[in-house]
Amino acid sequence: MQTQSKGLAVITGASSGIGAVYADRLSRRGYDLLLVARSRGPMDGLAKKLAASTGRKIDILAADLTDAKDLAGLERFLRQNSNVTLLVNNAGLGATKALLNSDVSDMSRIIALNVEALTRLTYAVVPEFVKRGSGTIINIGSVVGVAPEILNGVYGGTKAYVLAFSQSLRHELADKGIAVQVVLPGATATDFWGTAGKPVGHLPQEIVMTAEDMVDASLVGLDQGEFVTIPALPDAGLWQSYEAARQALSPYLSRAEPASRYGVVRAT
Repeated sequence: MQTQSKGLAVITGASSGIGAVYADRLSRRGYDLLLVARSRGPMDGLAKKLAASTGRKIDILAADLTDAKDLAGLERFLRQNSNVTLLVNNAGLGATKALLNSDVSDMSRIIALNVEALTRLTYAVVPEFVKRGSGTIINIGSVVGVAPEILNGVYGGTKAYVLAFSQSLRHELADKGIAVQVVLPGATATDFWGTAGKPVGHLPQEIVMTAEDMVDASLVGLDQGEFVTIPALPDAGLWQSYEAARQALSPYLSRAEPASRYGVVRAT
């Protein structure tokens, strides 16, 4: 028996991997879905399977979010549909080559998808969420957002942006009834690695989590009200200590005089 819909969840990068698992889990939680990705074929099969097994309404949109026209079309949809209750900003590109060995055009495409598209889609849903006083935004970042030395620097920089943007978003929307979660996965067994230039089979398997486990842990984190979810982190206190250290810097970041340790004589 079909339960009442929890509204429409829009998932980008939904043709495979993390996005496809989110589609499965959210449809089973009672959401209707709009799946968004470049590849229509895999989404067709996923949509039919989920519709049959869950009874939910599953639509698909084939769109390249690095293409301005396709991105604008999805933005219009999000602005005009008040039944959207959840946005999963999952679409992303990565790279494993060192910066000096990378093509700058490829780096620009990573920025366009990981930063520009995520930002614009978030801006498209927030006004209606604020008006309604409810809604959920899940931004898929990466542990390289806090450890950019691990992989390509542009990729790490885009994921640092996802974290910082989510922090600001949470701060601005704190009293608006909107849930914001940023998920920082480690290595996850998806096609991401092959596309980025390093097949997942080449990684130490003790650091690789399945996409199913990653999404299931992240949704538990969402249910528990976590803002930052790091599925592999065994002790949440480590992140809390990291965040406390960051906050402790705040009073000293902008002052009228240089710190005394620089020995600068103040001009009179």
